[in-house]
Amino acid sequence: MKKGSKDNSFIKKPSYPGGMTAMKAFIGKHLKYPKEALKNKIEGTIHVNYIVNHKGKVIDAKNISHLGHGCDEEAIRVVKLLAFLVPDNPRRMKIQFNQKIRIHFNLPKKTIETPVKAKSEFSYSTVSALNRPQKKDTKQNKKPPYTYTISW
Repeated sequence: MKKGSKDNSFIKKPSYPGGMTAMKAFIGKHLKYPKEALKNKIEGTIHVNYIVNHKGKVIDAKNISHLGHGCDEEAIRVVKLLAFLVPDNPRRMKIQFNQKIRIHFNLPKKTIETPVKAKSEFSYSTVSALNRPQKKDTKQNKKPPYTYTISW
């Protein structure tokens, strides 16, 4: 008679539903470039430590590195929105998990377009898997799309 195989991991870590690509897409969708950082042309990376409780909610988030101009607060706000899946714990222990994430703030690059009328216009264009360029509307000026890169 063959014995059943044991699970080698004592404690299973929480995971984001859909994996890392879904987490990157969620952060890219909800992250907004702060107006003050845009005005002062601030770019950089913010490292955030966060704690996931036994229910899968982020209960605390702290910056390790700082950019200022509203970027730190925005990164923490978005990280606190995350919700994880925590597998059942057979030992019924309530465990908190510490995790780290890096969030990059990148300004869009200016490109010159062909003139629509006698004037030449500037527009922002970005290529990103998270934020697709918006359709151009000649009647009103829309805010340019921004790119965010999230890496672990």
